[in-house]
Amino acid sequence: MTFTSQPEMAVLITFLIYFAGMLAMGYYAWRKTVTSEDYFLGGRSLGPWPTALSASASDMSGWLLLGLPGYAFASGLEAFWLAAGILGGTWLNWLLVARRLRVFSQAAGNSLTLPEYFSNRFQDSSRTLQTLTASFILLFFLFYTSAGLVAGGKLFETAFGIDYTLAVVIGAVGVISYTLFGGYLAVCWTDVVQGLMMAAALVLVPVIAINQSGGIENVLVNMEYHNPALLNPLTNKDGEPLDWIIICSLLGWGLGYFGQPHILARFKGIRSEQDMPAARWVAVGWSSICLVAAVLVGLTGFAYTQNTGQVISDPEEIFMLLVNSLFHPVVAGILLAAILAAIMSTADSQLLVCSTAFAEDFYKDMFHREASQRQVLWAGRIGVIVIATLATLLALNPESSVLGMVAYAWAGFGAAFGPALLISLFWKTMTRNGALAGILVGGATVVIWSQLDGGLFDLYELLPGFVFSTLAIVLVSLVDMQRTEASSIYLRLRGEMAD
Repeated sequence: MTFTSQPEMAVLITFLIYFAGMLAMGYYAWRKTVTSEDYFLGGRSLGPWPTALSASASDMSGWLLLGLPGYAFASGLEAFWLAAGILGGTWLNWLLVARRLRVFSQAAGNSLTLPEYFSNRFQDSSRTLQTLTASFILLFFLFYTSAGLVAGGKLFETAFGIDYTLAVVIGAVGVISYTLFGGYLAVCWTDVVQGLMMAAALVLVPVIAINQSGGIENVLVNMEYHNPALLNPLTNKDGEPLDWIIICSLLGWGLGYFGQPHILARFKGIRSEQDMPAARWVAVGWSSICLVAAVLVGLTGFAYTQNTGQVISDPEEIFMLLVNSLFHPVVAGILLAAILAAIMSTADSQLLVCSTAFAEDFYKDMFHREASQRQVLWAGRIGVIVIATLATLLALNPESSVLGMVAYAWAGFGAAFGPALLISLFWKTMTRNGALAGILVGGATVVIWSQLDGGLFDLYELLPGFVFSTLAIVLVSLVDMQRTEASSIYLRLRGEMAD
């Protein structure tokens, strides 16, 4: 689908101004970045507002402006369950994980990365746990980042009609530029701007669409007339009741938050643990507004297309259709830039986490443990280029199925890392072998479960992966405890016999 109703030049100028602003922020952050801790965690110096907005913006990605409105457009209030799961996961992550991880990561040898935290938390001298976790991060984020570049390429292709390959390269260069030099500070401060743009666009579009449709009552009447099932959160679009597998799968997305490295990095980088309550309410408030507005975009978009007779082949294009139909080209350019902002806010965070894992968990730990701060800093920057290049190559095929890897990677991270992190923060007797077992079992369950279908296997793979990972951690840790106790008793008995 292409849009030709608005002058492309006005939109292009708006995009160029946006890019220039992001690069300026990257340059400013570069001037503030001296050590590897500055580059990877901003020197743990950011307050609650930038931390919360950055965490939320990097979390939501382009699916907030494309995927969720498209889901609501096609399925109605069934999308409520997905939004509720995401909002619940956001709140619980800030409530249960944020403060403890900030304290624990600094106490555990000032751990800059999730793999380093696990290694230090369990005193794993073999570094097996650190290497395994870092490998998972690099693998999953390679595809995760590529998915964002695919979405960015399609946005440029739709907005300007330029070649898809060139569009992907332009988007990749933009993200790489400010992430490469500015690191964590550049990513967070650009995420603040991007998060505000996303919220403003999501609120403005349904408000104008409702006004153009004659008010909220007309929107509801229109939907009731064409498909009343869309207004019932307990049925699908065909009026059939939602079964427990669907509802649990949608709500279960919230469990993924506990294991997402790019979100967890924000908790470690906040200025003080005392800032956590304020940051939590900023994050939950922003997420609430954006999720409700995204669902409204889909619902009002359905009513608008029914009123105007416009046909849309891909539900995920409803946001772009409304923008191009309802707004002046300059305003449309700003609103379309919000989609780019959503994509970039996640891609830059993922690149930074990957570069951190590459520099801290492979380069520094495995090859140059005595490396200087400057060497580690540049290893991270080289990691950004390498990973972004590989992700760009994967994204060059416009028909690539890599977009489907977003849900898969979310489940993989959530099941592999979520239980291990949560339990490590609350159960002091969890063991290193328990952590290894949990990460392996959680990741393997996601891989295997996603290959099966029918009946119980229609359940989102994150849920069984999370449950099995938790069980593996608890059981293996208990066995380790018993073995340690048995060993200590044996040694004591031997000592008594010797006496």
